[in-house]
Amino acid sequence: MSLKGFGAAASRRDLQRLFLTKGLRMFAYGFLSIALVLYLVQIGLGDVEVGLLLALTLVGDTVISLFLTTRADRFGRRNTLLVGAGLMLFASVLFVLTNNFFILLIAAIIGVISPSGNEVGPFLSVEQAALSQIVPAKERTRLFAWYNLVGSLATASGALVAGLVIQGLQGPISVTGSYQVIIICYGVLGVLLALVFLTLSRAVELPEHEAVKPGTRFGLYRSKKTVAKLAALFSLDAFGGGFIVQSVMAYFFVVEFHADPAVLGTIFFAANILAGFSALLAARIANRIGLIRTMVYTHLPSNLLLIAIPFMPTFELALLLLLIRFSISQMDVPTRQAYVCAVVQPDERSAANGITGVARTIGQSIALVFVGFLIGSASTIGYIFVIAGGIKVLYDFLMYFSFRSVKPLEDGVK
Repeated sequence: MSLKGFGAAASRRDLQRLFLTKGLRMFAYGFLSIALVLYLVQIGLGDVEVGLLLALTLVGDTVISLFLTTRADRFGRRNTLLVGAGLMLFASVLFVLTNNFFILLIAAIIGVISPSGNEVGPFLSVEQAALSQIVPAKERTRLFAWYNLVGSLATASGALVAGLVIQGLQGPISVTGSYQVIIICYGVLGVLLALVFLTLSRAVELPEHEAVKPGTRFGLYRSKKTVAKLAALFSLDAFGGGFIVQSVMAYFFVVEFHADPAVLGTIFFAANILAGFSALLAARIANRIGLIRTMVYTHLPSNLLLIAIPFMPTFELALLLLLIRFSISQMDVPTRQAYVCAVVQPDERSAANGITGVARTIGQSIALVFVGFLIGSASTIGYIFVIAGGIKVLYDFLMYFSFRSVKPLEDGVK
């Protein structure tokens, strides 16, 4: 994409680098997600050990992210990003060098590693704060839409390439060796990330005249109540979303309609690409009706479609609703990101993004505990859509009535 419409030439250089790091990182996450669990099983870890390691990976990433993002504006945004890249390399090295479960636990907890292909670590929050600073406020939603699209395409590409690499390597080298190559490449991508982060200019840092205020808690001072309310609502939304993670939805279509898993893989790949591109419309809509209305008016109908899916009599109709839902469900993502950056002070953005991001992770994690009770029976598996949609509809109404009168702090943002 061209970044000519986003600020001065000097700022565009930083934008290009941040878009590049988004792509590299999400490619790395998608790349690793294909091999990680297979590798852990291959080196002799049991089911319980694998499950515990993955759970602690999520816990560790959450704690590390909260610690780093709430201090990023004081420690330095570029320095924080460099630490995150270093933790990717740290995890990669330990995962390749040992099969000792306790050492792997240390790597999982302290290192930055993504078993799902989703964002982990401090990167997203800090990059969003930097991007918000170097583009005009009225351009943020459009910028975040492109930024998220780059991530979606990179994740999908990483998973696709990893599958081809593993298939190509198995034969010339051992199965374990093929997985280790993937993990080594993950560490190499962490090094490349660090090299790009080193080229960022001073413009991505908090301006000196806006130095972090003394006595702040979790990186916040004026916006504590606003961020706390946003975090609670985003956690509720993510709690609903936790019932319909992609693997669970795929399982529903197999159980309910006997769908071919290979076909579902292609469908979900296309659906995620569709969702990424549809988010580009969010900026145009937000310029007309505002960020909050765009978030709610696009999110609410997508959740009503979600509730209707298990009541469809055929696979084709259920799939049609799913695809329509994907075409509008992600329009709230760039608007949500832009809104968080717009309603807090500039020196609170890294912390606000980090706290609300952690809240979403916690909400989704709690939901996953309950999912197992619903998918064990064909008679109850459809409830996941009804529960998820109902919780998300509640979130939409609470979000609208809680924040419709809370205006962004900057001119030019609706």
